[in-house]
Amino acid sequence: MPQTRTLVRPRNGKVIAGVCAALADRAGWSRNMVRFLFLVSCLLPGPQFIIYIVLWLVIPKERY
Repeated sequence: MPQTRTLVRPRNGKVIAGVCAALADRAGWSRNMVRFLFLVSCLLPGPQFIIYIVLWLVIPKERY
């Protein structure tokens, strides 16, 4: 049975709040690639910062 990955903000390896690191870990991608994509998306119009703050509040922090 494959191990499922949970969506939690890590205690180590985060830059601001750990949202990009959590999304990268969940998807199995590089954390730096997700951070780069977020920064590039900030050049486009849209609610990126609002979504980031909402995810910061919604995604739980790693417990140990």
